[in-house]
Amino acid sequence: MPDASPLLRVEHLRKVYASGRGEVEAIGDLSFTMMPGELLCVVGPSGCGKTTLLKCLAGLLRPTSGLVKMEGSPVTGPSPAMAVVFQEYGRSLYPWLTVRGNVELPLRHKKLSRAERDRRVADALDAVGLPQSARSHPWQLSGGMQQRVAIARAIAYRPEVLIMDEPFAAVDAQTRADLEDLVRDLHLNRGISTVFVTHDIDESVYLGQRVLVLSHSPTRVQEDLVIDLPRERDQLTTRALPRFTELRTHVYAQIQRAKRAPASAPHPAP
Repeated sequence: MPDASPLLRVEHLRKVYASGRGEVEAIGDLSFTMMPGELLCVVGPSGCGKTTLLKCLAGLLRPTSGLVKMEGSPVTGPSPAMAVVFQEYGRSLYPWLTVRGNVELPLRHKKLSRAERDRRVADALDAVGLPQSARSHPWQLSGGMQQRVAIARAIAYRPEVLIMDEPFAAVDAQTRADLEDLVRDLHLNRGISTVFVTHDIDESVYLGQRVLVLSHSPTRVQEDLVIDLPRERDQLTTRALPRFTELRTHVYAQIQRAKRAPASAPHPAP
């Protein structure tokens, strides 16, 4: 039987920044859980704190209060159980290294044999459809292919949670659709637990098993929506379903509601 315990648990998370105008509460009392193997999408109004939340999840930013727990243990710094794929793939790849070198780089910090590193790199490049590009350099590849290299590097690391921060915002629509299907394939065939942060409502509904809709800043979970679409999805059939239209309309309405919410006054830090 599958494990019934959450893989990731966020409890009353709060983040306050100091600014020239006083303290600004970016995240206020935010809680949710994610089960092993889930694909969870996070959407919300622009500037609501999605990236701040992501950094707190990954241990890159210390919350003001509250907890992020990974398999029951508090996340207090960058977690080896997590890998992050950012929007700016061009800045995350080293241009002087080959594709293979970029994918292998984080594996050098693990106690792995050379044969095991080679096997993981080959497997990851095959998973993202780039088995023939190992000897190329990132600058020789298209933007979509470079983002596939960044994804390959993350999955070669074998993280327990893959966190993706608007990873397809900088590519064209056709490439974006291909990359969305890649994420779906990795989730279905490899069971990779994924938190996918996006500003694209249709993308969140197409990809996610659940969609967390965040409120206006200071961010809270406005709605935790189960996406009851078929497990198998494709860009044409799924997006033509009446239920897809209902869900994306509902999420859009929630975000518009969040935008209309009055901005909160600065909240004193504890």
